[in-house]
Amino acid sequence: MDDDFNISCSSECLRTLYNTIAEGLVVVDVKGRIRMANPAIERLTGYSSEELVGRSCSILRCDVCETSRREGRDHWCRLFDRGHESRKQCSIIRKDGGCVPVLKNASLLKDGDRVIGAVETLTDISELVQRDETIRELSQKLSASAGFHGLVGRSPAMIKLFRALERTAQSDAPVIIYGESGTGKELAARAIHELGPRRLGPYIQLNCAAINEALFESELFGHVKGAFTGAIRHRQGRMEAAHGGDLFLDEIGDVPLAIQVKLLRVLETHRIERVGDHKPIDTDVRFIAATNRDLARLVAEGKYREDFFYRINVLPVHIPPLRERKEDIPLLCDHFLQNSRLPVDSGMEPEAMNVILAYDWPGNVRELRSALEFARTHAGEGVIRVEHLPPHVTASRRLCSPAPPPYLPVDAVSNGAAAARAEAGVDPEKAELLDALTRTGGNKSEAARLLGVHRGTVLNRMRKHGVDLTKMVTS
Repeated sequence: MDDDFNISCSSECLRTLYNTIAEGLVVVDVKGRIRMANPAIERLTGYSSEELVGRSCSILRCDVCETSRREGRDHWCRLFDRGHESRKQCSIIRKDGGCVPVLKNASLLKDGDRVIGAVETLTDISELVQRDETIRELSQKLSASAGFHGLVGRSPAMIKLFRALERTAQSDAPVIIYGESGTGKELAARAIHELGPRRLGPYIQLNCAAINEALFESELFGHVKGAFTGAIRHRQGRMEAAHGGDLFLDEIGDVPLAIQVKLLRVLETHRIERVGDHKPIDTDVRFIAATNRDLARLVAEGKYREDFFYRINVLPVHIPPLRERKEDIPLLCDHFLQNSRLPVDSGMEPEAMNVILAYDWPGNVRELRSALEFARTHAGEGVIRVEHLPPHVTASRRLCSPAPPPYLPVDAVSNGAAAARAEAGVDPEKAELLDALTRTGGNKSEAARLLGVHRGTVLNRMRKHGVDLTKMVTS
C-alpha cells in the first residue's frame, strides 16, 4: 500500500499538491530560469505561467535579489551562497507595475550532492504592512501632543514630514532641510540623527551665519599651533569632532564661496586638513544642512557654487510654514502652554484662539511660542483673552469680524444698485472673490486665506473675471 502511494505521488499527486499551495511558488534552475510556477504565483504577480516559465526570475524584480546582484557575490543569487532563506521580507513588482510586499522562504534543490535548482515560496503580506502603517499613523497622531522628536503636529503636512525624516535618517547621503525661519529645522536635524544608524555617535552643530569668515575654516577643520596669530595650541575642528556621527550645518546658505570649495572637497574625499597643516585626516561624517534661503536662485545669480549645491542637495526635506498647517495651531498652543514656566489654568478664550488662527505667523512656530509667553505673562493666572495677546497679533482681529456690507464695483454703481446685485448673483465665485478682496483692502494674500485657497488661485480668478482692484470701492 505504501509503495503504491509513493509511486503515484511521484508525479500527478505532487503536481496537485504544488498547485493547491496557497502561497506563490516557483522552481528555478541554477541559471535562475523559472521552470515551474503555480497558480498562486500567477495571482500574486499578474503574470501567466506561460509568461513566467523559461524566463529569468529577475522578471519579478525582487528588491533583495537586485541588491544581492549588485554586491558582486560568488553566485548571481544570495540563496546559492547561503543555502536557504527564511521569512525574508522583500518586495516584488507585479506585471501591472504595482509593488507587492512579500515574505520569502527558499531552499536549494539537490540531486545527491549536486545543486540542481531552488524552490521559493512568496506570501503576500500587503494587508499586514497596511495594518502596521495604519497603526504607526494612529500612534503618531495620538502622540502628536508629545511631539515627534520635538516637532508637534498632526496635520497631513506634518505626518508627511515625519515619514520623510524617518526615511531620510536611514541613508548616509547628505541631507538639506529647507524651511522658513522658526519652522523647526534644528529639531528636524536632531530627529534625523536620533532616528539614524549614527545615533550613538556624536552630533555636532555649527551655525554658519554666526561665524566670522576669517575663523570659518578653523571652526570646521581645526588648526595646529602657530597656524595664525593667536593659535597658541592645537585645536580640533567641528568636522573632526563629528567623526562617526552627524555634523549639522545650520544656515548653509551663508557659507562663504571659499569655504564651499573646501567643503566640496571633504564631501568627495572624506578627508580634512587642519589649518596650518598638510597632513590629511580621514573623517567619517554625515552632513545635515539647513537653510531658509532659495539656494537654486542663489546659484542662478552666481552667488552660490553650483557643484556644491548639487553635492549637498541629495536628500532635500521641506518643512511647511505654520500658515500652511493652521490646523496644528490649537495643538501647538496647548503644547506650549502646558510646558510654560508660568502658571497655567484653563487655557484660552475661543475669541483669542480665533485671533491666533487668523494671524499669518511670518515667524512661524517660534513666533507663536513667543506670543504665547507674552500672553501668559499678561494674563497672570487667568484665562488668556484677546487683550493679552501681542498688539501685532490682535491687529488681525478684523479678519475674524462679521463681513462688512456688500461691495459695489464702480461700474456697477453707475448702473444702479439693483443691477449690481443682479450681476453678483450671476456668478457666485466672482461675488465671493470681490467680497474677500474688499474685506482685506485689496490684499490678495489675505483674500486667499479668507477663501481657503492659494494666492495664485486668487490671481487666476481675478484674471478670469476681469477684476481690477483700482476700480473697486466699498459701499
